[in-house]
Amino acid sequence: MTNSTVETLGLVHRYIPTEQSENATTLLLLHGTGGDENDLISLGKALAPEANLLSPRGNVLERGLPRFFLRLAEGVFDQQDLKYRTAELSQFIVDASVRYGFNSERVVAVGYSNGANIAASLLLSEPDRLICAILFHPMVPFVPDALPNLNSRTIFIGAGENDPIVPVSNTKELVSMFQQVGAQVTIHWHRGGHALIQKEVEAAQKWFQMSKFSSGSY
Repeated sequence: MTNSTVETLGLVHRYIPTEQSENATTLLLLHGTGGDENDLISLGKALAPEANLLSPRGNVLERGLPRFFLRLAEGVFDQQDLKYRTAELSQFIVDASVRYGFNSERVVAVGYSNGANIAASLLLSEPDRLICAILFHPMVPFVPDALPNLNSRTIFIGAGENDPIVPVSNTKELVSMFQQVGAQVTIHWHRGGHALIQKEVEAAQKWFQMSKFSSGSY
């Protein structure tokens, strides 16, 4: 059990357990470019007060700013590194569940921007790692050769109609991709840009707290 930053399991991270940590949902908190393991802690507590919080820091640096995978330009991802880092994150979840004793089958990703992108990559490449996802301002990370089965997955997406980084068309493509393979997708549009705003956070809170995944009772 820990509530401080540790540098093990391959990723610098924080783990904050709840009282019933073994049976509780665990939120995997994934920050945006330039963030760290502290950025989304308050968001995680607001979304699910009874959940464990697992918050890693991205292992990649871009001009000194932490990220979860490399990119070649704005919106252009290094696909080889994305594949490697997605597998790295998947293994981190498994290793963390062993170390801290939480249920690896009750993990919900909560990601913003770069963190949302690697969460989407995890859904598309290793869907068994996540039961649910809350993605703020994600992009299509890659188009898999064979789409996975996401029939039992529920996904919330927050997106800005005037996002200069994520075009509306890209968001719709990602939503369509998830829906094609059976995921239940709820999308919350707002008129803002790429910044995470209070209204979409509130929408995500309401959506998640009404879901069966907000507690360990399912």
